[in-house]
Parts: sequence; structure tokens; C-alpha cells
Amino acid sequence: MYAIIETGGKQYRVQNGDVIYVEKLDAEEGAEVTFDKVVAVSNKTLKLGKPYVKDAFVKGTVIKNGKGKKVTVFTYKPKKSCARKMGHRQPYTKVQIGEIG
Repeated sequence: MYAIIETGGKQYRVQNGDVIYVEKLDAEEGAEVTFDKVVAVSNKTLKLGKPYVKDAFVKGTVIKNGKGKKVTVFTYKPKKSCARKMGHRQPYTKVQIGEIG
């Protein structure tokens, strides 16, 4: 059994026991989160939503909140002696999928 959920503007294919990294959620470690935006559910037959499946949900547990690796951004204008170096660390939430319903 699997489901396709939407969170943070992205879609994820999940099964029971999967661990996924999603855009940061407002939940503390150990909290239970419910994903209501289920695009598709497959048990023995595939149910597709328009755009979401009614009465479908996916429950998960937050394992941790963190930041990803640093991405370095360097911008410059040629022949102008103008350069700028920046860095960015994207926050994420690590979730373990529990129940698909």
C-alpha cells in the first residue's frame, strides 16, 4: 500500500515506515502530523483525486527538525569589480510515515 502526498509544494510517494525529508513544518520532535492533501492512494486498486482523494490521510511522526548542507551562492558583474558571496541552509523536517488511511 502506498500513497502520494503533497506538502511544501512538492509531492512524495510514501509507504508505511518510510522516512522522508519535507519542507519545514510547525511541529516539534515527537509530534504527530497528518497530511490531508493526498493525491493518490493504492491499496489493491488505485484511487486518484481531483485534485485530492476525499477522506484520505497519511499520519507520520516528526523525528527531527534541522537544516540542510550549506549552498554557496556567488554573484558578480564582469569588469566592474563587484562581487558578492552568500550562503544558505534550507530548513527541513524529517518525518517517519506511520499510517495510511
